[in-house]
Amino acid sequence: MLNYTEKVMDHFRNPRNVGYIKDPDGIGEVGSAACGDVLRLMFKLDEKGRIADVKFQTYGCASAIASASVLTEIIKGKTLEEAENITNLDIVEYLGGLPEHKIHCSVMGREALEAAIENFRKGTTGRKTLEGKVICICFGVTEEKIKRAIRENKLTTVEQVTQLIKAGSACGGCKEEIAEIIASLAEEVKATPEVTPRKGMTNLQKIQLIKEIIEYEIKPELLQHGGNIELIDVNGNQVIVSLQGACKECHVSNITIKNLVEPKLKERVSAELEVVEER
Repeated sequence: MLNYTEKVMDHFRNPRNVGYIKDPDGIGEVGSAACGDVLRLMFKLDEKGRIADVKFQTYGCASAIASASVLTEIIKGKTLEEAENITNLDIVEYLGGLPEHKIHCSVMGREALEAAIENFRKGTTGRKTLEGKVICICFGVTEEKIKRAIRENKLTTVEQVTQLIKAGSACGGCKEEIAEIIASLAEEVKATPEVTPRKGMTNLQKIQLIKEIIEYEIKPELLQHGGNIELIDVNGNQVIVSLQGACKECHVSNITIKNLVEPKLKERVSAELEVVEER
């Protein structure tokens, strides 16, 4: 049994934005049924050039479905320029993590988005085309794709590359060349600063993330001790909650908020958040 997070299972069992858009502005498709994963993503822009609607269709595993579902939530309301800055790591973090050998599913989502944006801008077919030297013939992975994966994810081993983009996972004939690419980028990767996650979240995305952290991470911990918590409102950076059960009667309820609830939300959402109890 794979160690999936609650958020992955939620988006797998209840995927958001599944379906089809008639006359989409952009449509992109990546993957191959022969390889086990296919993803089609389409979007519609509003009069201001923001993504007003986005849908996806996929054939794949729980990670592929959850990654596509989360991606559609992240990009809705963004401009295409903002959406282009989304990396596969943003998808993985939003999901609370993925098993290492399933992280390639987040890459597939990002590539489908890129293909859809290219389809809108250039009138292409919407299929991800190969550009540059092909290193992994089995999966059609180019040198440029391998380099991008290494740079963005700070990869240091062939095994990590294989898990992320499948290159080298079939016949293995390209592993030596992948190792040479890793070595050529080693100093560059080492010098690259860590990227701050969740940049550019909309207010709706921030509220949704707060809801999910309270529901799936904080509430279960309080329930173990006879307590409970409900999100009442989010006013700017102020998060208003209601403590219930044993927590409501506890004379140290403020400690629960300041030592448990607030630190977790500050860490996962924004350091500027303040959590207060409803009065």
